[in-house]
Amino acid sequence: MKYIIFLGDGMADYPLPELGGKTPLQVANKPTLDRLAWLGRNGTYVTVEPDMPPGSEVANLAILGYEPKRYYQGRGVIEAASLGVKLEPDDVALRCNLICIQDGKIKNHSAGHITTEEAALLIEELNRQLAGPDVRFYPGFTYRHLCVLKNALPDVECFPPHDYVGEKALALLPRAKNPDAAKTALRLRDLILHSWEILPGQAVNLNRTLQGKDPANSIWFWSPGRKPQMPTYQEMFGLKGAVISAVDLIKGLGVYAGFDVINVPGATGLLDTNYEGKAAAALNALTDHDFVYLHLEAPDEAGHSRDLKAKIEAIERFDSRLVARVMKGLEEKNIDAKVAVLADHLTPVTRGNHVHGPVPVTIYHPQLQPDQVERFDEFAANQGVLGEIHGTEFIKIFLNRHP
Repeated sequence: MKYIIFLGDGMADYPLPELGGKTPLQVANKPTLDRLAWLGRNGTYVTVEPDMPPGSEVANLAILGYEPKRYYQGRGVIEAASLGVKLEPDDVALRCNLICIQDGKIKNHSAGHITTEEAALLIEELNRQLAGPDVRFYPGFTYRHLCVLKNALPDVECFPPHDYVGEKALALLPRAKNPDAAKTALRLRDLILHSWEILPGQAVNLNRTLQGKDPANSIWFWSPGRKPQMPTYQEMFGLKGAVISAVDLIKGLGVYAGFDVINVPGATGLLDTNYEGKAAAALNALTDHDFVYLHLEAPDEAGHSRDLKAKIEAIERFDSRLVARVMKGLEEKNIDAKVAVLADHLTPVTRGNHVHGPVPVTIYHPQLQPDQVERFDEFAANQGVLGEIHGTEFIKIFLNRHP
């Protein structure tokens, strides 16, 4: 049997007055997801417990079967694996966003979704002016980049920029959690403040401003950590896995899990991503892999942008251009596959950040007895036979095995 997980990042949400008290999942036209719920077994899933940060890094660790309290070491170290950056034991890796600050406040977490090509020029300039024996920047994808500090401590409180849009930047600079980390926090604050002097005058930003686009006038650090030691899926479950995503975080988790990382041309992490290419890559991967983790970022980005229309459209494209194509291909190729559909967390469009709370989950296989649920959404899932799942319980149920 093959296994495939369809992960709609951040697609769970709250009921909205403008939708008649319904959620985006409830109003979206998603016949494939609804059919899988109707034919499958459903429940709700608490991917992140209240005492952990409700980010994609924690949620996806749990979904894949890695206990976050044991393996969570921050987002930066996971993305370092995706970028091929080798970390030493005393290195601290952090996510380094390019963001836009306006009137002293964080305007957005993505510098208006700056292009990868523009961002690479800015990261290169930051390395030229700020890098040294103790610090280096590594270019990633669009606004998502990496910073590595040598001989540093990860005990620094940082503030994810997507959670603090509209807040004063100076009040959110990194803070030491204990006296030993004071030097690390001071170094990070110094780098951010120097970026405010360097970035605004760069040609990339001058051109973006002339075009009416947000400039990338600040770097922003968050999610510091050191390299984790994680068993692979082959070691835990005896499965050969593959991951398909546009996001370095998910790719990095795949690297630590021992998955093959499949890069799809045109996969952007946004609404315009290459859905059809991802679907084709997933079907092709199933020919010589046991497990495929197929991730879509677009609903989450729409939630962060507080764009309700885009979030609904992202869900509908996820259904028609990705999940439906894969399901049709499974049938045409006569592939015996067990399928799961879920979100990793809520990203409410009313708030623009990740929040704690259960998400809907469907597990489908022709031999599984379906329950009475007829639609895939946050409220229909409450009636499913799976009940409320927590943490690593999901993967044990889905694979029907324990590590």
